Amino acid sequence: QVQLVESGGGLVQAGGSLRLSCAASGTIFSINTMGWYRQGPGKQRELVTTITRGGSTNYADSVKGRFTISRDNAKNTVYLQMNSLKPEDTAVYYCNAKGSGIYYGRDYWGQGTQVTVSS
Repeated sequence: QVQLVESGGGLVQAGGSLRLSCAASGTIFSINTMGWYRQGPGKQRELVTTITRGGSTNYADSVKGRFTISRDNAKNTVYLQMNSLKPEDTAVYYCNAKGSGIYYGRDYWGQGTQVTVSS
């Protein structure tokens, strides 16, 4: 079993920054790729960014150049540094982890943390 707990959300003005954290516990050896999704008001959940255990990353076009994902395998934690925030970044941000090996195809989700960007 894997548990994911997000933190770091809050209210910020446009142009500001926030750093989200996601701490994983449980059967961490079964996790490969981790990432962040978000769901804004009236929108479907969308992929923001992912990172593999080895550090390979990808980003949605909407956040490239502004957001940075990183991973500390020793601490079983992933981070999302969000800079130059825009009102359209307002959403609940969810941490995600994908299983590997015998857990291939399984998704783990955090409870979400609210990010609100004011105009």
